[in-house]
Amino acid sequence: MIPQDFIDQLLSRVDIVDVIDRYVPLKKGGQNYLACCPFHKEKSPSFTVSPAKQFYHCFGCGAHGSAIGFVMEYQGLGFIDSVKLLAEGVGMAVPEVRSANPEAARVARERQLSLEGSLVLAAKFYKQQLKSSPQAVAYFKGRGLTGEVAAHFGLGYAPDEWQPLAAVFRDYQDDKLVEAGLVIAGDEGKRYDRFRGRVMFPIRNQRGAIVGFGGRVLGKGEPKYLNSPETPLFEKGRELYGLYEARQAIREKNRVLVVEGYMDVVALAQFGVGYAVAALGTATTAEHVKKLLRHADAVYFCFDGDAAGQKAAWRALENALPMLVDGKALHFLFLPTEHDPDSFVRAFGADAFEKQLLEESLPLSAYFVRELTRRADMNTPEGRADLIRQAKPLLAQIAAPALGFMIRQRLAELAGVSVDDFEQLTGQAKPAQRSGKREYRLPAESNRQINTPIARKQIKWLLMNPAWSRDVQIPDSMVLSDELACLAMLAETVEQHVEPLSTAQLIESVRGTPYEGLVDSVLQQAMEDPAEFDAPSDEARTQFQEGNDKLLKILRNSQLERLKQKDRSEGLSAQEKRLLLELLLPR
Repeated sequence: MIPQDFIDQLLSRVDIVDVIDRYVPLKKGGQNYLACCPFHKEKSPSFTVSPAKQFYHCFGCGAHGSAIGFVMEYQGLGFIDSVKLLAEGVGMAVPEVRSANPEAARVARERQLSLEGSLVLAAKFYKQQLKSSPQAVAYFKGRGLTGEVAAHFGLGYAPDEWQPLAAVFRDYQDDKLVEAGLVIAGDEGKRYDRFRGRVMFPIRNQRGAIVGFGGRVLGKGEPKYLNSPETPLFEKGRELYGLYEARQAIREKNRVLVVEGYMDVVALAQFGVGYAVAALGTATTAEHVKKLLRHADAVYFCFDGDAAGQKAAWRALENALPMLVDGKALHFLFLPTEHDPDSFVRAFGADAFEKQLLEESLPLSAYFVRELTRRADMNTPEGRADLIRQAKPLLAQIAAPALGFMIRQRLAELAGVSVDDFEQLTGQAKPAQRSGKREYRLPAESNRQINTPIARKQIKWLLMNPAWSRDVQIPDSMVLSDELACLAMLAETVEQHVEPLSTAQLIESVRGTPYEGLVDSVLQQAMEDPAEFDAPSDEARTQFQEGNDKLLKILRNSQLERLKQKDRSEGLSAQEKRLLLELLLPR
């Protein structure tokens, strides 16, 4: 990786306001700068850029980050390429990748470019072959596609022969053809094209680079649909077919439609529904949902009404729960069993399809409640208890606080219990008040610390105000994990630097570490008010100090209780006894 000290220097030299203003015109608004968010459609500006913190945040879609993060998201570049782009602008030379073998980085980059080049050549070949295949042309015309739409998606045809790509590549034995997923190496050194006798759909990433292909067999044959395998360029769990082509339509409609196949995407585009995308031979993943919510406020999933479609929809819901954001909406539409989106739009037209989408789809909350109550006997106490049991692990994953509460409220009503009792039964309740103070306990068999919302708030405050790091005082004897470990790590990172760190520098310091996801989720969920970017008040600093005191007390109490329980059950080691005595000393 690029040395962290270079990243710090780069972020101290570039001005995030200048960087973003090159792409998105900014207007001064108090201490900060404002614009309509470039990552989702909005009428009033909620995209805020802080020159003091060198950080941006959209209070509409949750997009946030440093100047590096903005270039990555806006330009669709990787981390290293984004750093190089920014460094060139301020006359800095990016050092070689820190590695025992710097040459490896150059070789890896050349390999990536070589693989991308191979896929481009293959795509051109397939496109040319389409013109000379009456069968493939007839197939697309039969699906109602015009030449304009075929060109927009770069559709093609792979001849039904063993080695048609041998006419494209001089060295058909080149291993990069196997690595790119174009050729299969069989037994005894035999090789043959992966895609044969199929109409071809190039798969592009957010930059528009071809990373793989999907192919549909013409006539009889198995599998009916075939995607490229996982390659250094192509991860099925991260890419969505048609997202690059649908960007403009998604921005205009502020919604995105997820369908099951690439032919559905192309057919819908032909009929004017240009905001459709498709997962590629895998269930919709959390990474897919996160990416889609960056592009639009509403995400619609459209599935067949059969058992397979119902199963795929529920899997999509489960994977979406950790990515939910209040203010954004997910919907589920189930078409009649005799139709898929392709056949429905051809039979009834785009207006009828969009009417079905907007009026007949179920919001995630309604679908969630409907499915859980279908799986339990709501007429008996045992069945309602089973409803609570099934709901518990799912509710724990919902990242959107307000939506999560609404769903819990509805389930409590159906289960015939109060919301407070329901939250207690599902583990969502806050610790009860006892004797004027909270009591925090850990199960004897668990070493996991109790992490209250205070910890996440403290992390957010420290990220926004790195100079407050000196207020985080945690004894070395305290064993930390999860949010508390992250807080201590962030404070230690700031203290290790001679020069003060900005918010952007502190956030970039966790990129690629185990804490990156936690920091990202804290920022996305905790920042609700543009005032977060203003200079902090003395009262806020006092609250941060008080929060640290509370966390330290929670940590001491939980560790003390765990040690006491272990002492009673199995005894303590000499080190644990010393820690117990230290914790028992008055403070």
